[in-house]
Amino acid sequence: MRPVYAVSGGVSKFAKARPDKTFQAILKEAYDYAIADIGLNHKQFIEIVDGSVASYFSDHFTRQLMAGIMAQDYLGLCPKPSHRVEGGGATGGICFQEAWKAVASGYMDVCIAYGFETMSHVNTWKGNEFIALASDVSFDYPVGGFYSGYYAMMVTGHMKEFGTTVEQMAHVSVKNHMNAYHNPYSQKQQKLTIEDVRNAPMVAWPLTRLDICVMSDGAAAVIFANEDGLAKLEKASGQSISKVIVPGIGRGTDAMRMADRPHQNYDDFMKYNLLEKEDNEEDRSYYKKLWDDGFRYPGIHSFRAGRMASKEAYENCGIVDPLNEIDFVELHDAYTSSEIQTYEDMGLCRYGEGGSFAVSGKAFTPGIEYGLDLADDPICPVNPSGGLIACGHPVGATGLMQGVFAIWQLQETIGKHFGDDKLQISEAKRGAIHSHAGTGTYVTVSILEKEE
Repeated sequence: MRPVYAVSGGVSKFAKARPDKTFQAILKEAYDYAIADIGLNHKQFIEIVDGSVASYFSDHFTRQLMAGIMAQDYLGLCPKPSHRVEGGGATGGICFQEAWKAVASGYMDVCIAYGFETMSHVNTWKGNEFIALASDVSFDYPVGGFYSGYYAMMVTGHMKEFGTTVEQMAHVSVKNHMNAYHNPYSQKQQKLTIEDVRNAPMVAWPLTRLDICVMSDGAAAVIFANEDGLAKLEKASGQSISKVIVPGIGRGTDAMRMADRPHQNYDDFMKYNLLEKEDNEEDRSYYKKLWDDGFRYPGIHSFRAGRMASKEAYENCGIVDPLNEIDFVELHDAYTSSEIQTYEDMGLCRYGEGGSFAVSGKAFTPGIEYGLDLADDPICPVNPSGGLIACGHPVGATGLMQGVFAIWQLQETIGKHFGDDKLQISEAKRGAIHSHAGTGTYVTVSILEKEE
């Protein structure tokens, strides 16, 4: 495979509703920004780009089949090759990786990935119904299945297994909302306390409204290129482009119905799911004790797809100690509980330690005042953008939004794009983006690195 660079990106303002524009026009905001940021206009870019990948989650929100080709046409990309991808909440992350593969394979020199969602066209209850269709409609959905209920069930399993608390979950909400306060693209810019989170309306115990991401209208775009494509873009723009390489990706899957997921024994976990960093006597003994106490994996408390996506990405990029070798992570925090679960899946801490990790301070962003008593200094900031909970979750755009913010972090241009460098991670060399579908059915992890 050829080296692939994430060259540039653009994001629209994420909002509860964008009645001022169609989905195509919202997408064009992100598209125009991405090409303008490398000094090009549309006429120049169209002569260089080889094709695209389109991302949106649901035909239901727009009441429009094949919205991807309408976006392709609106952006002036016809008749160049394109296709649409869909994979629940991981749709944007899959789109990022499909565009990466188009370039890595040699099929294209330059490829643009774009994604969008306009979820405001229906009432919230109807939107929740549409999202619930991403569960098994023959089994889960007819018995009252909806996603906040599923995640409430999962986190109560996590609480039972590991002693995770609602206060630990609330730390995630306070962190992500405060990060988003400094992100002008975010939907929710709020300063919260632990009490605010716990006193918010209860949705599905123990999840309150402030533990849960919001529905959004928004769009994002990322431009990928190989070395030849990068040279074409630089020649056309007359400027040097700060190089961010995507050295590897990972994916994982699991059964749609949680009841169909296995309860692996200790030996199988050691064989298939252990990260390289955990392959030592201390961690093996730690996990052996969990199994001796009745723990089984993944059960309903862990996302095996997230572990396997992380494991593959780390192996492809030579990462052994993710907490200390990755400078920041943008992960899929549809719920505060799922961020805690994902800390464990990604190996930022061991299984069972996500709650204590959440309150430690290690996942917080340096220089931001959270109003919390944190024991440790930040090591690997998680969701410095504000994540889905506060930045927003226009599903088809979300995984690409993570990619855009990761590119800007590694190009050290957060101050340029945000008008404030408060969220810039100092001397960031490597970041990870994580996108997650359903109850952990499709998960993608992509690694981005600053090339010196």
